[in-house]
Amino acid sequence: MDRTGLAAFLRRRRESLQPEDVGLPRGQRRRTSGLRREEVAALCHMSTDYYARLERERGPQPSEQMIASIAQGLHLSLAERDHLFRLAGQHPPARGVVSEHISPGLLRILDRLTDTPAEIVTELGETLRQTPLGVALTGDTTRHTGPARSIGYRWFTDPAARALFPPGDHALLSRRYVSGLRSVVALRGPDSRAAHLAELLLPQSEEFRTLWETHEIGVRPDGLKRLVHPEVGALELHCQTLLDPEQSHLLLVFTAVPGSESYDKLQLLSVIGAHSAAWHQHGEPAHLQPEEL
Repeated sequence: MDRTGLAAFLRRRRESLQPEDVGLPRGQRRRTSGLRREEVAALCHMSTDYYARLERERGPQPSEQMIASIAQGLHLSLAERDHLFRLAGQHPPARGVVSEHISPGLLRILDRLTDTPAEIVTELGETLRQTPLGVALTGDTTRHTGPARSIGYRWFTDPAARALFPPGDHALLSRRYVSGLRSVVALRGPDSRAAHLAELLLPQSEEFRTLWETHEIGVRPDGLKRLVHPEVGALELHCQTLLDPEQSHLLLVFTAVPGSESYDKLQLLSVIGAHSAAWHQHGEPAHLQPEEL
């Protein structure tokens, strides 16, 4: 662990970032050049004292999970992330489709979507980050662990995963999830995480087994998502996607036609979203699927 190098790198990166770069308000009377330590600590989900000790060349060696959190909070590029790991005496994690490090560019876009439901997901439908209105719309889908992080896995193993969608759409969504997973298995190979998900689902869901045996490919969504929110009711939203090809991450942005009933309901949801804690424990996202890459 290079304590001196790590401390200098963290200070330089913190001082080079402005509040607006990471979705924070600038506010009045800002004297600090760049971000404050407490702001970085909040972005990295750690205590201010812990982060400050790293910048002062003190404290224990950070774990791999802690370094990854710092790299994401500071909006580091992949090269900068790998450098941070080496300074901390750890091996950098793998790049590519298995990486969960979100690119700074994708994060900057998400940070600016403060009044829009949006989320960043992996090609397996695992939510990495959501906007506040995204959480109000679909629930906190970053909370899941293990295979259940994938919306496709939850769709066939947890009845609550279907609560956000009209029953009439369930059959088509099932076909889309299976078709998308089969496409990723073919793309990534039999030893991939996608293949492992399929192996887990086959003995657990008769519906999944039946659809898997059809070998259906290319069941594509039409871009219109129909949802039934427990507080504002039925919504029709258009989903736009932005792909980071290096990481195979998708930024999903949900919008409604201005002046429509769904548009008004989104405005209402932005007001009552802070009071939707009960829904956050059970909601599920309207993810696009891997075949949309």
